[in-house]
Amino acid sequence: MNEIQAEDSTLVDAARAGDESAFGTLVERHRRELRVHCYRMLGSFEEAEDMVQETFLRAWRGRAGFEGRSTFRAWLYRIATNACLDFLDRHPRRPLPRQAPVVEGGAVPPPPAPPSGHISWLQPYPDRLLEPAAPSEAEPDAAVVAKETIELAFLAAIQHLPPRQRAVLILRDVVGLPAQETAALLEMSVPAIKSALQRARPALREHLPERRSEWAPSSDPTREERAVLQRYIDAVEQADPAVLAGILRDDAWQSMPPQPMWILGGKAIVEAWRPAMVGPESWGDWRVLPVHANRQPAAAAYLRRAGESVYRPSWLGVLRVEDGLITQITTFGDEVFPAFGLPAEL
Repeated sequence: MNEIQAEDSTLVDAARAGDESAFGTLVERHRRELRVHCYRMLGSFEEAEDMVQETFLRAWRGRAGFEGRSTFRAWLYRIATNACLDFLDRHPRRPLPRQAPVVEGGAVPPPPAPPSGHISWLQPYPDRLLEPAAPSEAEPDAAVVAKETIELAFLAAIQHLPPRQRAVLILRDVVGLPAQETAALLEMSVPAIKSALQRARPALREHLPERRSEWAPSSDPTREERAVLQRYIDAVEQADPAVLAGILRDDAWQSMPPQPMWILGGKAIVEAWRPAMVGPESWGDWRVLPVHANRQPAAAAYLRRAGESVYRPSWLGVLRVEDGLITQITTFGDEVFPAFGLPAEL
């Protein structure tokens, strides 16, 4: 037993005996990765926060039941996964068909968007909360939460899987647990785990964008993505539809959770934006801050309406960029600003 394992063993013994400080030290090591795990299970940042707190509460109440047959981390994953499954049992939900897309008037619609249904509960995840996943010295086998499976395309697609099948795929393909450990965690047989995974993988692929042949980079947004983000910011702040049109791919699309609607086609997105940018009914002046969500470039927009002296939160858009052009914009309301640590006004 090395020094770290010995320290953990001491902390576990103290926590089981009712030492709240020792328990807090143990669970806080895993807060970030458990929050991401719950986020993948639920698709909602706020619900993930709640489930982490529920996990810690259940762990504290059941601390005497931890017998050390698994790592403390694996034990927490078991509790967190079951907390999420219990939540989904109490609040069953399914992706709904989207409403008819808004397309350029009179034009032949471009190719259909990826076949993902409407995920009304989808929320963005602030990159600032992704690192570190867990102290590498304390958990050498800890999964890195900054994996490619944090992007919105994956989060939306995985919500189409039944909850238990979703849990199997996350634990096996994302967290990297072996089949036997996953089976023990979910109280399933190993053959049942393998069967669930065989069904989950092709079902997931059906709901991913057609051109998404591989996971997005797991690092921070690339130089190209940052450049496109800046042009997007310039387009909004300068209220220039032409600049916006120049960075949208022809088959780009925009969704706006929780609203069950989408805008299909670069020209349609520009035309939808035009009244807010220019003309007698334009909304006002814009200021946009660069942020990062789900390992993708994002923009937080503030609006100053006529007669007002400050810029107030308006929306946050997460961009998917391919070959220097925006292919997808997922726009959220200003209710997500606090999670990103954004100011209440500018």
